[in-house]
Amino acid sequence: MKRWSQRPEGSNWGDFGEDDQLGSLNHIGPAEVRAAVAEVREGRRFCLSLPLDYPGGQVLAPHRKPPVLRPTTRHGSPYFNYGFRNEWPSFCDFGCDDEVTLSTQYSTQWDGLAHIGCEFDADGDSIAERCYYNGYRAEIHVLAPHDRDAGYTMPLGIDTFAARPVQGRGVLVDLAAHFGHDETLIGMAALERVLRADSVEIRRGDILCLHTGFADKILRMNRSPDPERVHRMCAALDGNDAALLEWISASGIAAIAADNYAVERIEVPPRPGATKLVPLHHHCLFKRGMPLGELWHLSELATWLRGHGRHHFLLTAPPLRLPGAIGSPVTPVATV
Repeated sequence: MKRWSQRPEGSNWGDFGEDDQLGSLNHIGPAEVRAAVAEVREGRRFCLSLPLDYPGGQVLAPHRKPPVLRPTTRHGSPYFNYGFRNEWPSFCDFGCDDEVTLSTQYSTQWDGLAHIGCEFDADGDSIAERCYYNGYRAEIHVLAPHDRDAGYTMPLGIDTFAARPVQGRGVLVDLAAHFGHDETLIGMAALERVLRADSVEIRRGDILCLHTGFADKILRMNRSPDPERVHRMCAALDGNDAALLEWISASGIAAIAADNYAVERIEVPPRPGATKLVPLHHHCLFKRGMPLGELWHLSELATWLRGHGRHHFLLTAPPLRLPGAIGSPVTPVATV
């Protein structure tokens, strides 16, 4: 059965095929990857991930918990500095093995396309269905892990972005260099001023990386983020700016990553009359199938690029190939 007969206004549902699960990542083809590789001139690499136990605590998102690392167990004993002579007396070697429990979107991460859905009349019968990108339905296609078959696979799982690895040309826009670290809402007009001032060229298939300085501030808080300051610092996109959303669609960019908490400013409480908690997420994930990266660490890269008069780089950023996960930790690598 076809999942939808009408699509949301401004969406790209069906443009890449009825069963597409990659969305705007389809804009990255062989030519775009070759262009990204051509940006490598120095052979220098930058890690764009925070340590995955940052930001620390649960101030930014109370429902997400920091990782808990522990040894696995072997024959009832912790498998850490474990001597194999416990099993074979003649053996002299020993080893370590561990496991981790973590919220997949606690630290540096990708949002998958099943992270945000919306009630929408996809069937054209004046009854709103609960849908995700490309008409995949809540409770039919997108199921809680305990309701799935063995293996946890489901449509729109983050593993789709790993199977066709996320790699392309990154383009960094240094918002912190223009607006500092005070709370600033960035709409299309402000973004255009920065692009013009820095002569930043953005091409179809680029992965837009926004440096606000937020992650650097989080690092300095040493796993004890200030509960007031973290919600009132640095730049973030204005998800209610229609011109910005139109530009995101028209630009043909493949994804957006930022070093702040949610790419956009989340208004709590929401403004009067608002119908969406996260309008940029709604536009990107639900309408366009555009992955969003959050809490990336971009400061060192931003400083180097500005010092060398550059904005572009090879970006390699596949998520974990964890079947059916909604989001994933990521260790993005920029090569210049």
